[in-house]
Amino acid sequence: MSETVTDINLPAPFPDHTQLPEEDGTFVKNFQEHPQSILLTDSLGPVLEARHPDGQYCIGQDSGIYWRETDPPEKGAEAPDWFYVPNVPQNLDGEVRRSYVLWRELRAPLIALEFASGNGAEERDRTPLGVSMEGKTVKPGKFWVYEQIIRIPYYGIYEIKSGQLEVYHLTDFSYQMIEPNERGHYPIVPMGVELGLWQGTYQNQNQFWLRWWDLEGNLLLIGSERAELEKQRTEQEKQRAEQEKQRAEQEKQRAEQEKQRAEAAERKAARLAERLRSLGIDPDAEADI
Repeated sequence: MSETVTDINLPAPFPDHTQLPEEDGTFVKNFQEHPQSILLTDSLGPVLEARHPDGQYCIGQDSGIYWRETDPPEKGAEAPDWFYVPNVPQNLDGEVRRSYVLWRELRAPLIALEFASGNGAEERDRTPLGVSMEGKTVKPGKFWVYEQIIRIPYYGIYEIKSGQLEVYHLTDFSYQMIEPNERGHYPIVPMGVELGLWQGTYQNQNQFWLRWWDLEGNLLLIGSERAELEKQRTEQEKQRAEQEKQRAEQEKQRAEQEKQRAEAAERKAARLAERLRSLGIDPDAEADI
């Protein structure tokens, strides 16, 4: 009896980050996007180093999050302008991440931020994935994908032109808009920070920027600000040391002057006693009462 061997065509495994496009051919929509991303990442560095001493986290900046397989592949990805994923390795198998592949990682980012060049309609699009009457796939909206598929706990939309910031929190399976606190900031409690707007100059652009604060309302500084603050502290310490040196010198001079006055008084008393003796008066004798 012969055994018939039947070929089984197994489906190809889901691709990983090395097999998927890392860009879709589009370009940055405005000059603020990259500086804004760098500003957020730079200032958050010390916080993340403290929260992840093992280095197990990654930050994406205009990087693709693949959430479904499509043809072409990039149609199955969304690319937040900035996002943070805790407790994942920075590199995969010794390679720098080219994208974030949800079906490989099985962990959603904790927060995603979009810097809207227009009125934010694209970032607020709740269109669900579906099929049209003509049988064509309906492209889902970015808001719907983040809320219903990737399920990112915190989602922020910053309209650059109007300076408006909205932050949503995933609650009971849907995004609920967060109200700002008394400082006008939005607490991101799992990160131990607040997100808000700061007006100032960064990379030769003076405008409103997204910045982080700690939960006590202290601005988280970028590297150059930390260096400047350390420089100021060093200068203040130097000034205090110089002032202390001057006070010590002044105290030494006062002590020397007191000593000189005391010695002068002793010499004067000695001369007076000697004169009294020359007049037959004993200066050490007690006067009769």
